[in-house]
Amino acid sequence: MGRKYRAYPTPGQDEVLTRWGHHARALWNLALEHRLMVGRKHDGRSWVWSAEQCVLLTEIRNDPDESINWIQDLPSTASQQVLRQLDQAYKNMASPSHPAGQPVFKRRGSATRLHFPGISVSVHKLNRHWAEVRVPKLGWLRFRLSREIGGTVRSCTLTRNGLGWHVSFSVHTGIRPAVPNKKPGCGVDFGITVSAWVSTEAAPRLMPPSLTVGEQLHLRELERRKGRQITFAKKYNGGKYSHRLRKTIRHIAALHARQARRRLDFTHKLTSDLAKNHGFVGIEDLRVLNMTKSAKGTVALPGKGVARKAGLNRSLRDHIPGERRRQLAYKAPMYGSQLRLVTPHGTSQTCPECRQRDPRNRVGCGRLFACVHCGHTDHADRTASIEIEARARRMGDTVIKGTRSPVRGARGRAHGTRLRAAPAAHVT
Repeated sequence: MGRKYRAYPTPGQDEVLTRWGHHARALWNLALEHRLMVGRKHDGRSWVWSAEQCVLLTEIRNDPDESINWIQDLPSTASQQVLRQLDQAYKNMASPSHPAGQPVFKRRGSATRLHFPGISVSVHKLNRHWAEVRVPKLGWLRFRLSREIGGTVRSCTLTRNGLGWHVSFSVHTGIRPAVPNKKPGCGVDFGITVSAWVSTEAAPRLMPPSLTVGEQLHLRELERRKGRQITFAKKYNGGKYSHRLRKTIRHIAALHARQARRRLDFTHKLTSDLAKNHGFVGIEDLRVLNMTKSAKGTVALPGKGVARKAGLNRSLRDHIPGERRRQLAYKAPMYGSQLRLVTPHGTSQTCPECRQRDPRNRVGCGRLFACVHCGHTDHADRTASIEIEARARRMGDTVIKGTRSPVRGARGRAHGTRLRAAPAAHVT
């Protein structure tokens, strides 16, 4: 299980962690360039793994050259974790069931993230509300103990977003899947206008706005201010960001982080309630990446309705259907429930009374369902949830063990020729 807490470093610790974050990003880019160089040398048939690069990393850390002091400044355990994460990125790329493409270089604006193995950190509880974790070469870092850790810490991750630093623990709790709870199942239709409609309920579940009206206006003004300041920096300051521009960027990041927390809060409450109170939860097996593709097109073949499609994509991502599916996949076994994925085609066009599927049952883009065969009328999302439950019930006891759908078609064509898995190359 994962445990995430808000961390409160001192000004000195904040400076060190920020510096380490840049070092970890530079090490990722350096290690990736090394692997690509070896792959080009061997015609893309092999790449270097972390076992060989860790040996090179030790030699570099022992080098007295002052130009590479930044590698010596970063803790060795964090450096090794960067290389192991790069290993995992290549394994994801080579896995047919994973949608990841070839690993890419990280920009300066990438998320700051530092990983430490559980053996290199120790956690000490101060009182009911506060605790501290000992990080190598940093000392004791305080964090708000909002919930008990409840297990053995396997790894520790330090991240930073617009609201500040956070510490996450991967915890071995020893919790096993619960026995089936024998409760009635349900079907859930996730949407945009209606966040979720459960087939066993008469009213929909609506997600509160992730930003208030005042926050939306403030965010719009900040984005306009950021655009003006960037234009000024490029025109008169040689592209160098001013302190006011950096302050504007921090305010925008804080609003986006607050928006993400509100979305995640609603999602956790929704998925926990569904998993606790139902024997199975049926949802549509959606391809979210395909649904949120841009309609921009190309220069030769420009798209149509690009602005409308962009707004639809933002609304769809705001309801994070992929995150809801991921949470249901691990919460359902905890409470004796099951997650069942059904085919999404025609769920809102099938009548629950006469079982006839007809596109004419849905006229226009409204939320009204009117069967042209038996005359049954209802809300379109409620009709879809009933059909999802019926399809999930016919699936029987099929258990979903993963959170990703099989990837159809070839992957990696947009990234060029994909590297093939092969034994690690010998580095000389």
